[in-house]
Amino acid sequence: MLIKIPRRSDCRESEVTPEALYLNRRQILQGTAISVACAGFPLMACAQEGRYEGVDAADAPAWFNAKRDKARWEAVVAKGEAITPYRDATHYNNFYEFGPDKGDPAAYAPKLVTEPWTVMVDGEVANPGTYSVEELFAAPRLEERIYRLRCVDAWSMVIPWLGFPLAELIRRLEPTSNAKFVRFETLARPEQMPGMRAGFSLIGWPYIEGLRMDEAMHPLSLMTVGMYGRVLPNQNGAPLRLIVPWKYGFKSIKSIVRISFVREQPATTWQTMAPQEYGFYANVNPDVSHPRWSQARERRLPGSLFSPNVRTTLAFNGYADEVSSLYAGMDLSKDY
Repeated sequence: MLIKIPRRSDCRESEVTPEALYLNRRQILQGTAISVACAGFPLMACAQEGRYEGVDAADAPAWFNAKRDKARWEAVVAKGEAITPYRDATHYNNFYEFGPDKGDPAAYAPKLVTEPWTVMVDGEVANPGTYSVEELFAAPRLEERIYRLRCVDAWSMVIPWLGFPLAELIRRLEPTSNAKFVRFETLARPEQMPGMRAGFSLIGWPYIEGLRMDEAMHPLSLMTVGMYGRVLPNQNGAPLRLIVPWKYGFKSIKSIVRISFVREQPATTWQTMAPQEYGFYANVNPDVSHPRWSQARERRLPGSLFSPNVRTTLAFNGYADEVSSLYAGMDLSKDY
């Protein structure tokens, strides 16, 4: 008999959002049965968009469909916690290239052309070059990872992503010993991204993010091309985005067009604009408030005016057991 000891980062029963807002019991049981079947037959084509409630169909590249149908489906819901409805996850976004309002990405991002798509790899690396997304995702199949997503704006979601560990890609690209950080860059295409042309925008495009090399190599860091069993919608960062679940959402950069291996800590977008508000590390920390609001609590979507679904924020977004050792000896109130 196999006994699984839960990790502290597993979502707990006390975190469950009221059942009426989410999947019903029958859907959960059906999904669990599918997950078990896939675990026994990893090449079984059992991962379709209908796996989750309310997921709209989408055209996807042939390579994505092939890898999705061979995906390793690890779970249907995070243990003890319900998945955020698909519509909420795809219609409440920060993606300032398309506008400042949460609904702007869903309204304007569909016009973004994501095929073909290439990513430049450069810097301190043995295999620089320009790669297609298909070439980057050379792994035989995708993995589903159901992660909490915590925004610095104090709202959160639980989302099933499709991708593979960033560490696998880094190993294939073979950075040199001089590479201490990984720098990521988002597409900048003003003719298709109206937020870049808006008068409100003080952002110096393109959007830049970065990780320390050990953070990038951590098993939780995920290169992502899908969510909810389907290809990433444009507003969620198609065709390629990063997910770093123990950090605030702005670290999970979208629509990546460049990956650089560098010696020095990169100057990231929000840290450059407002260093007193947004640090390079951006680890979820309930004990360090944003200058304009507390980070001790968060609003789990969906919610309403009368039932805002507020809960306590977890250190490292609940992944402390896995990642806190990366920051041993650091003062996280200063290196925020």
